[in-house]
Amino acid sequence: MTKPSKPPPASTPLWATAVVVPTLWTPDQALAVFELLDQLRDKVWSLYGRQIQALLRDQQHSGDAGAQADTVPRDDQSF
Repeated sequence: MTKPSKPPPASTPLWATAVVVPTLWTPDQALAVFELLDQLRDKVWSLYGRQIQALLRDQQHSGDAGAQADTVPRDDQSF
């Protein structure tokens, strides 16, 4: 009996663990996929760039707030 595989960390999107890139592509095929992804990235950015920036800013702000919760309170005079 085999043990079930360990689930990915919570911060890893589930789709990221399922992406498989063939290792037998020719350089031309790899370049075609790379160019397609580059064009897709550009198109997504042109359509959603401002929303993406706002979301990233919000995520950064909420991440900073979580980090501040772990710091020593300012009124701690033990130093």
